[in-house]
Amino acid sequence: MISFLVADIVEIFYTVLLPFIRISAMLIVAPILSMDSVTLKIRIIIAIALTIAIYPVLEWPVIDPVSGKGLVEIFHQALLGIIMGLFLQVVTAAFVVAGQTISTTMGLAMATLADPNFGTVPVIGQLLTILGTLIFLSIGGHVILIEMLLESFRLVPIGERLLLTEIYPELIAWSGTIFLGAVLIAIPILCVMLLINIGLGIVARASPQLNIFAVGFPAMIIVGLFVLIFAMNGIGLRMQYLWNLGLNNIRSTILGV
Repeated sequence: MISFLVADIVEIFYTVLLPFIRISAMLIVAPILSMDSVTLKIRIIIAIALTIAIYPVLEWPVIDPVSGKGLVEIFHQALLGIIMGLFLQVVTAAFVVAGQTISTTMGLAMATLADPNFGTVPVIGQLLTILGTLIFLSIGGHVILIEMLLESFRLVPIGERLLLTEIYPELIAWSGTIFLGAVLIAIPILCVMLLINIGLGIVARASPQLNIFAVGFPAMIIVGLFVLIFAMNGIGLRMQYLWNLGLNNIRSTILGV
């Protein structure tokens, strides 16, 4: 009786381990859930809850994790979860780069805060990251991401290999969104600050005795903040567009939908 019970427990463990690894890998890399404020215990609880939710729905193969096939499958499941999270981390990195660019043009490059994902970033970058996180939650991005993660077990079942030679070029090409998205978000502020710099250059040329540094830096900061406030609506729409683009890339590249 005890031997049968042990065999059943071992079989359940073998079937639960692989989906648990895919879910855990995605939670480690995905935005919001990868922050230091989300502790390891919370991630483990979420991963266990999602594994329990998906376990009765599908048929799971029994693969010995200490065998050669099992080790390859563990690596594959972890890689699949990490790639799903990386598609959205590119969007988060675009917000940070946009904030760094805006801060530099405004003269706030030295004003920095500690970010749990990217270390020390300028205050504008922290502001855009928080705004982007709120937009991601408001559009239900976390729910869509978890839904796609659970759906991936049906579309890409355990034991089936993805063509990584097709996914890697897509991921590398998508990483260019870090710079493209940053320019898309920061372009209104950059254009205005360029005009301000041109105006200050003309004033400095017309009146050399004027201390342009004493006047220019406060003016650039004040004007930059006002432009940032007025452009916030458009920035929010561009952030929403980037999040939707990232989720669609996960759906088309990995899930093939």
